[in-house]
Amino acid sequence: MNLPDGKENFGNEMPMAQKTEALPEIFLIGLNHVSAPVELRECLAFSTEQSETALGELKKSTAIKEILIISTCNRVEFLFTSLFPEEAVQTVIQRLSDTKAIPSHRFEPAMYIHSGNAAVRHVFRVAASLDSMIVGEPQILGQIKEAYRLAVNNKATGVVLNRMLHKAFSTAKRVRSETGIGDRAISISYAAVELAKKIFGSLDEKTVLLVGAGEMAELAVEHLHRNRASGNLYVANRTFEVGVDLARRFSGEAIRFEEIGASLTRADIIISSTGSPEYVISQGLVRPIMRKRRNRPLFFIDIAVPRDIDPDINRLENAYVYDIDDLQGVIEENISSRQNESVKAERIIDEGIIRFRRWYDSLDVVPTIKQIRGKLTTIAEAELAKTLPSMGQLSDEDVEALKKMVESIVNKSLHDPILFLKNPGAHRDKSLYIDVFRKIFNLEDD
Repeated sequence: MNLPDGKENFGNEMPMAQKTEALPEIFLIGLNHVSAPVELRECLAFSTEQSETALGELKKSTAIKEILIISTCNRVEFLFTSLFPEEAVQTVIQRLSDTKAIPSHRFEPAMYIHSGNAAVRHVFRVAASLDSMIVGEPQILGQIKEAYRLAVNNKATGVVLNRMLHKAFSTAKRVRSETGIGDRAISISYAAVELAKKIFGSLDEKTVLLVGAGEMAELAVEHLHRNRASGNLYVANRTFEVGVDLARRFSGEAIRFEEIGASLTRADIIISSTGSPEYVISQGLVRPIMRKRRNRPLFFIDIAVPRDIDPDINRLENAYVYDIDDLQGVIEENISSRQNESVKAERIIDEGIIRFRRWYDSLDVVPTIKQIRGKLTTIAEAELAKTLPSMGQLSDEDVEALKKMVESIVNKSLHDPILFLKNPGAHRDKSLYIDVFRKIFNLEDD
């Protein structure tokens, strides 16, 4: 995979600063719901355990300084910093291939890569839910925060990605609070219920089986209740107690995972959202059930990645399977009302990127030294100006001598700190020390 020919400049107003050898660039490589179908995304999705293992291996690479892995139902992305991008990209691709036991030629055509400002913009837009299948959906921010927490716990991030992610989170919060992008929140679960309404016309007296009792399932139940679904509700979860809790809150009934097959005889709609790496409901499980249903249609809505429902069930008469990509049509009908709010959101993201880039570019030694020297000189000159009137009549030569003394004090005070900043040691992260110095001297931009 070739790297981009050039780095995106934000609005042509934020050119990349000339980097020192010790200041790495930011890169993002991955695929999402736009570049890859669910059949490919589900093969590449990372579990928490796989992410931890991959982080451990990737941070050993001399080409990668910091790294974060984002894996959701709609995307698998690697955010990293590097001084050797081509080597880093190949290392990431190889780790993805090894982890999922899939040759890279199967997924590389679906991958995109961003560097510099383009990578920063992509992450900010993802966190603000502007790059989601459903613009404004609230789940993505929590998923990125969880990915970041995992990377921090595994000591895979450093000063650059830490700052970048915190700025992405605060910018996403601004987008949520200052725009209507999240009004009438349209989640995957919402789209699933809307699809069920389209299929049946009305949800009255329809029996619903939820497979999985996580956040997506809970949102689905809430939308079902808002749409006055009056039939029975069954909840199946691997941890029975969790299913009991969700079922009780919505006047439903919890069943054990082993009872899913038997419950299919009475269900009309099955909405599944587990984290299982394999199909939860297979064609072999459903085939004998359809005879007992006497031609009553059975609809499966699979909102999990990897998928929970065997797509071969579609081959059975009166059995219909819809996966997460099939929800796109439902979603598009609800997007137009958000376009004006998206414009406001993009402006807020622009502001966040500008602030982050100012901080990032300040991690070069020269601008930081200039700012520290300028701040100390301003303080010293102000104090001298306050002191001179109390010293009586001084000749011009005396005043000039005092000014030179002040300048000399500033220079000598900064001599050792500047030497350290320029060369903190071969095995030390220069950007970390520059960031600390900027905090000590209160040179932060926000």
